[in-house]
Amino acid sequence: MERMLVVVFDNEKQAFEGTSALRQLEQEGGISIYAGGVLVKHANGTISVKQFDDDGPVGTLTGTAVGSLIGLLGGPLGVAVGALSGMTLGAFYDIDTARVGEDFVDDVSQALTPNKVAVIAEIDEEWTTPVDSRMEPLGGTVFRRALWEVREKSDAEDIAAMKADAAQLKSEISKAHADRKAKLQKKLDQLQARIESQQKKSTERREAFAARQKAKRAILKKNAAAADQALKNLAKTTV
Repeated sequence: MERMLVVVFDNEKQAFEGTSALRQLEQEGGISIYAGGVLVKHANGTISVKQFDDDGPVGTLTGTAVGSLIGLLGGPLGVAVGALSGMTLGAFYDIDTARVGEDFVDDVSQALTPNKVAVIAEIDEEWTTPVDSRMEPLGGTVFRRALWEVREKSDAEDIAAMKADAAQLKSEISKAHADRKAKLQKKLDQLQARIESQQKKSTERREAFAARQKAKRAILKKNAAAADQALKNLAKTTV
């Protein structure tokens, strides 16, 4: 199952031990990691983040569920997030891209108090015990949530509804008196801007989703090849 995993630790040493344990678990075939980051919440409320799989095919956290969750956790003070190359704050504040509920964000936010560190990863796992059994001995508090699908149908419905409103406004403008026409035109201009913004956001979501799916296929192929090689090596081992 595709899930968002967040493990909150008391310090960076524990957190990086946690990332090492996750990588090891992936090598063993227990999980697949699609994107991940280590988030540090400082005493002043700002956060800094480092992608912990820089060489992976995902390449950057921008547009991923992980990147969006990081931005939501950073909040209005989380400007330090922008220090990571390739990341823009504008892409982050989006619960739809994070693909988890607001209650999940709230639960993690309450646990991620100043000076604590979180390992955040988008993973695929069949059961929870392998991850929990590695994280808990390291002092990690584990949060996880199944990721929902991209809301493409809902986006299309929203855009269609706004276009219907725009068509109605255009009809009213064509029949309105001059004093009323200016007010209606202002409303129409604002609505058109929202339509364009929503269309852009929807396109970005689809493109990000397609890129993630391509990256995930590459990761699964890599893991399958590694597992196959491990079996071949085992077969050659002299008992």
